[in-house]
Formats: sequence, structure tokens, C-alpha cells
Amino acid sequence: MKKKWIIFGTTAALMLTAGTGVYAGTQLQEIKAYLNGNIQLKYNGMPVQARDEKGNAVLPITYNGTTYLPVRAVADVMGVAVSYDSKTSTVELGEKAEGVAIAKGFDSMYYTKDPAQTTYQGKDYKEAYFDNAGSARSSSFMLFPKGKYQKLYLQVAAVGENIDNFFVEDSDKNVKLKTESIAVKDGLKTIEVDIAGVSELFVYADVKKSGAMFVPLTTSYYK
Repeated sequence: MKKKWIIFGTTAALMLTAGTGVYAGTQLQEIKAYLNGNIQLKYNGMPVQARDEKGNAVLPITYNGTTYLPVRAVADVMGVAVSYDSKTSTVELGEKAEGVAIAKGFDSMYYTKDPAQTTYQGKDYKEAYFDNAGSARSSSFMLFPKGKYQKLYLQVAAVGENIDNFFVEDSDKNVKLKTESIAVKDGLKTIEVDIAGVSELFVYADVKKSGAMFVPLTTSYYK
């Protein structure tokens, strides 16, 4: 379905809702504007309510004949990732130019930096999730993109035994975003997942008794 916004009111522009750090810039100009509760928003023909990161309703601002909408709220409704770089005063929509490795902040009992476990097919990935517990089990971990990214490129390898049931789920909505099977012969398989607007991800696999799951954290990334 084609994505389309319908805005009832005056000419519209976009405005980012950001933290207090943005106000330290030197290009700010004080203005007198008005919160405009008369503006109604529709997305693909359906009424929508713009909300901030905490779920609070936000209103458009009207200034000098132009109505400004909060970028983050609009991006969330349209399923487009948005982030703000306070160092460069840059708003970035959609996929980032460079990927961000999931290794940063990763936490799991199967997280390892041991070269004996971070090496797969002769290459040392330095940091990895390697579950080789040695029993039939559920293997899982959490990721926290916090709505900042459009895509997840997750690399996964089945070691010893095929992984017949693997999925990535939006943890907040309990919705599966991607379901896969991973064969040993696939080697290191790259799984692409649309994660626009997603805050938390649950990654799950059924691993067989004589099998293991290997996920390199330095080459799996958000974008």
C-alpha cells in the first residue's frame, strides 16, 4: 500500500522533538508559535494521533502560516526509523549510512570473547553469541534498537545440527517479524529484518542436543 499523509489545515513542515541538548546550538531563533489542536492527521485514510516516545499525545505547532509536525511522531506512524545526532545537529530518517554493530551493550550468558568460541570457519569475529550448552534447548537473547533503525542484519550459523525453528519478534507487540530455518550447510546466514519503530527484539531458536548456535556480534548490525 502506498504511504500517504493527509493533513487538514495549513501548509505543513516537520519538526523534531529532541532532548534539551539540542537547545545549546547557536542557530536558534526565538519565535512566538501556537499549539494547534484543530489540525487532524490521517495516514492511508485512517485518523492517527501523533505521540512522543513516552506515548503522550503531541500537537502540531502553527507559526507564521505554516504548521510543523513532530518528526519522531510522524516517523513512528509511517514506520520510518528516526534518530538525532546532537554532536552534528543532524536528523536522520530511514536506514543509516553506516551500520551499527549489535555488539554494543549486548548482554547474555552466552556472550563470549574467547577466540576458541568466536572463531567460525577460520575467521575470528572477536565477539559472539555462542550457545553450545549440549542439550536440547531454547536459545534466546534480547536486542534493544530503541526505534532508531530501519533494518537488522543478523548473521546466524547452525553448528552440528540444523536449526528448524528460528524467529525474531517485536517484544513489545509479541509479533514475529521474521521466521527462518537455518541449515548447517548454509554457513553464516544473513537474516534481514524490518525493525522500523521497534524498541525491543526477542531472538529465539530451538537448538538440538548435539547442535549449537553461533551469532557474530561484530558483523551483525542495525542500519
